[in-house]
Order: sequence, then structure tokens, then C-alpha cells
Amino acid sequence: MNFELEPAYKAIQAEARELARAVEPIAATADEMSEVHPGVLAALRKSGLAALMVPAAYGGRHEQPDPLAICLVREILMATSSHLDSLFALQGIGSYAISVGGSEEQRNTWLPKVARGEALAALALTEEDVGSDLKRVATELTETADGGLRLHGSKSFISNAGAADFYIVFAKEAGAYSVVLVPADTKGVSISPTPVIMAPHVLGEMVFHNVTLPASARLGTPGRGMDLVLATLAVFRVSVAGAACGLARAALEEAVRHTRTRVQFGRPLAKLGPVAQMLADCWTEVEMAQLLTYRAATYAVADPAAALPHSSMAKLAATEAASKIVDRCVQMMGRFGLIRNSKIERLYRQARPMRIYEGASEVLRLGIAKQLTEEVR
Repeated sequence: MNFELEPAYKAIQAEARELARAVEPIAATADEMSEVHPGVLAALRKSGLAALMVPAAYGGRHEQPDPLAICLVREILMATSSHLDSLFALQGIGSYAISVGGSEEQRNTWLPKVARGEALAALALTEEDVGSDLKRVATELTETADGGLRLHGSKSFISNAGAADFYIVFAKEAGAYSVVLVPADTKGVSISPTPVIMAPHVLGEMVFHNVTLPASARLGTPGRGMDLVLATLAVFRVSVAGAACGLARAALEEAVRHTRTRVQFGRPLAKLGPVAQMLADCWTEVEMAQLLTYRAATYAVADPAAALPHSSMAKLAATEAASKIVDRCVQMMGRFGLIRNSKIERLYRQARPMRIYEGASEVLRLGIAKQLTEEVR
């Protein structure tokens, strides 16, 4: 495998770095907000990088969203701002079902706006009693006598809830599962903020009280909604690994700067044996996670669905590594790593949720093990 990125990918990385530099002065403030920071959103729109999330026919840059390009951008953005990374990622996570399962009217209405950052997207999967086990969803979709649709139920911990212009909603229908597109201003939709978590995020609780929708709100084939969810995960799960690599590297750089200049026992910390060992282990683990992530993303470019086990491995390995790395970095920085809202403290809090969302580590291990037992003969 050639581990040298092609010039087109390097150009995308350069664009991402420019965006990160523009947001850096406001990153600390934005990362503590539970609503969209207007300055971060304006910078994302100006960058044009949201166009990576939709097909070229609707204002995007590639024929279909490119998992490696998205992964590379998230790696850079997360190193600067989790708020920026989330806004970027959700443009794809919340719109991909339209790209692959939407009607031409749905695609033409929403995807160009997503590409320009003029419409924010969200994917409504989880419920109060439903996390990774999506087959237990209670939100119901039914057909009405006049040929329309009725949506009733609730969703919990939905990213971009309250900020999004539309929601892709996963619901139970006639013993199977379907997906519908719900504009934010639809009558009967109510949203309240999710209680503040350790790493502030734009999150909300959603209630659909007998929401009436036209038949044209449906995405894909009735009863085949799980296919659209899995297609979304196939493209975007590996990008979580990219973000985790960016976070881990940012934490390591903070620790290196500190240990190179902080003198204890007559020497810089970086030259004391136990600290040097932690630095070496961190760097090695960042490189390992990055290589696995890039390989999985390269596979996903060719065939996202077939590459899902590798994307799951990358997400598992990179997020677990990021948690260990940032913990070591706080340890190396001592009391300076405990200062509220310092970069390393923010990274420490931001690392923890990554092992849970878009597939908790334990759930991913189940899927990876299942695939392995099927492949070995």
C-alpha cells in the first residue's frame, strides 16, 4: 500500500488547516457551547469544505462523498475544535440518507444547501431507552387514510437538535424500519436541550406528537430504513477514527511543549525516564492509529459497505488510543493539565464520548468478532 497521499488529498488537508487556523481564536469559547457558534458556522461556510458531504451533482466535490477526504478533514479540525469538527461531520451524517435514498425533489431541495452550509443536517436515531440496539426503537411511522404519513414518538441525545434545518428520522413501521425526512418547522415537532454533558455539544431531546407528513417525506423503500442507516455508518464511521487521531496528536503536542520546557530535578521532564517512555508510547500509538485509519478509509473509498468491519476496527482502535494518550498527556503535565478550559483539559473531556457515539467500543467488538468468525475457515 502506498501511504503517500495523492496531491488532491493534500490540497484538502491544506484547506482544512486554513479553516482550523481561522477558528482557533474562538475554539475555546465554541467548544464550551451547547448551541451553534455563529463565528464557527460562518468559517465553515466560507471554507466550502461542507461540499465534501454531498455528491457532485448537487454541489459537492466528488461523485459521492469520499470517506478518506472526510477523514483527513476531521483529523485536522478536531485537533483545533470539537465544535467545528461536529458541525462539519453532521453535514454528512445527517444528509447522506438523502444522497443515497432520497427523491430528486429531496436531493435538489436540501443537498445544495448542505453543501453550502446554508442548511444544517441531523440524524435522529437514538431514544431514551434505545442506544446501539436500534431494533428496539419505539417511534412509530404509520400511513394515513389519505395516503400521507404520521410520525409519533421521541428521540434522545440528537446532535444538532434545535439547530438543524431538517432531521432524518428512523422509525418503526409495520414490523420493519423506515426513514423519513422531517423539516425543522414541521408542526408537532418539539425540541428541548439535553442536559449539559462533560464535553458540551449541540444536543437535544425531540418529541414528534402525531406529526403529519406527506408521502414524499419518505426516504428509500418502506421497511428498508436500516439499509440507509448502515450506508451512513459505512461512510462516516471511519471519520470518527480520523477525528480521534487528530485529538490524540493535539494532546501529544501539548505534552511535548510542556515537557520540553518544564524543568524538574535539574532536567526537562522530557529527559526523565518515565516521562520519555510515555512520550514514546504516545507517539507510537498515534502513528499506529493513523495508519489503521487511513487504510480503512482507503478501503471505504472503494466500497464503504464491504469496508465497514475495517472502519469499525479503526474507530475502535483510534478512540481507545486517544483516551489512553490524552490521559498520559495530562499526567505528564501534572497540575497544569488540570486547569479548567486549558486545551489539554478540553481534549481530555472531549476524548471520552468518542468511545461511545457512532458505535460504543463494546458493540463494535461484537461486530468485529462476528465478522472474523465468518471469515476464518
